[in-house]
Amino acid sequence: MRVVLDTNVLLAALISSHSPPDTIYRAWLAARFELVTGAAQLDELRRVSRYPKIKAILPAHRIGTMINNMQRAIVLGAMPCLPDGTEADDPNDAFLLAMSLAGEADYLVTGDRRAGLLQRGSIGRTRIVKPATFCTEAL
Repeated sequence: MRVVLDTNVLLAALISSHSPPDTIYRAWLAARFELVTGAAQLDELRRVSRYPKIKAILPAHRIGTMINNMQRAIVLGAMPCLPDGTEADDPNDAFLLAMSLAGEADYLVTGDRRAGLLQRGSIGRTRIVKPATFCTEAL
């Protein structure tokens, strides 16, 4: 099973132990599924780690360890363009949809209710679900 995790899920895994995002991240570390990521997401994690509100609650080394761990995932290079007629409500989330398609992911797990990803429900073969739903259905 291949899975794309939204950056907000990855950060939530570090912030809240024993939460669905933490359960998902630990399941990946235990090789229960393949994680699909890309250079754009790793860059986003590096950038977000420098935000003052994130620095206040997460030491940089914890995000650095996560990024190092993610080097063992399926790391995609340049993201292909989304197919004609496929758009993300939030242009900053387009790379997640592109990773899902390019990586042939079974799931895209996101906690972002405002960006329209959850409302989309799927893209190609990829189901778009909340962390709790993924835990119930796939783990």
